[in-house]
Amino acid sequence: MSEFYLIIHFLFTVMQFLIGVLANGIIVVVNGTELIKQRKMIPLALLLCCLAISRICLQLVILCMNLGTLFLIEVPLLADNFVIFVFVNELGLWFATWLGVYYCAKIAPITHSFFFWLKIRISKWMPWLILGSMMYASIPSVFCSKQIWVYSQNVLSSLFSPNATQIKETSTLEIVFLIRLLLPLLIFLSSTLLLIFSLGRHTWQMRNTATGPRDPSTGVHVSTILSVLSFLVLCLSHYMAATLLSFQIFQLRSLVFLFCLWVFGSYPSGHSMILILGNPKLKQNAKKLLLHGKCCQ
Repeated sequence: MSEFYLIIHFLFTVMQFLIGVLANGIIVVVNGTELIKQRKMIPLALLLCCLAISRICLQLVILCMNLGTLFLIEVPLLADNFVIFVFVNELGLWFATWLGVYYCAKIAPITHSFFFWLKIRISKWMPWLILGSMMYASIPSVFCSKQIWVYSQNVLSSLFSPNATQIKETSTLEIVFLIRLLLPLLIFLSSTLLLIFSLGRHTWQMRNTATGPRDPSTGVHVSTILSVLSFLVLCLSHYMAATLLSFQIFQLRSLVFLFCLWVFGSYPSGHSMILILGNPKLKQNAKKLLLHGKCCQ
């Protein structure tokens, strides 16, 4: 039965990887082309390009770690990839956080003076937010790469060899990683929940006060709320799976362990699909690219 679970997990892993690379590749091509054509900085296109590139890298690292778990690749090889994983995972989470802040500032129907001030300045801040996120995410990889390697080697050794003992300092490093990820999570939750509640209240008010034909913007608001809710569920699932895996409470290659790996890898591919389906421009260009690929075949 365990071999059956491993085969199913392997198939899901490959599907996640292909869907993620395809979806994020489309985002990079569409927004990269727009940046080249316009020959100027477009904040949203730049952020989406950076987010998609970081997720392609994350998909590659997740695929390597999944294959290592399934086929029991040597621990030092996985430990080397873990340093890269820490960087691209945290970087992608920061980019997704700024995307949530950008949408909240631009879409949320809030009349407070702070949001009006943020709406005007968020576009100018975007390149600096991207650069700051890259510098912040690179701190552990640059200054703590040796500690991360030792930590990951001990974690992987304990998974592959249940009788192996861990060094006490690894628990401190583990807590530091989780605390670092709390900052983008709190910013993301604040902006996303604020966007959902403000759009929900605005949609409810429009429906109650409307006397004539239905306003088409109501349907747009509802679809936006559903997209943001889907993103919120995927992001929280990603954080939850990362926390459970870091605590090493599941046996290697057990059903629950494989399920957490699958949930963890669903976030970078699933949210990119939501971005494409929720953005008419990305959706239209995705159809064109897919039809062009079929014609070439």
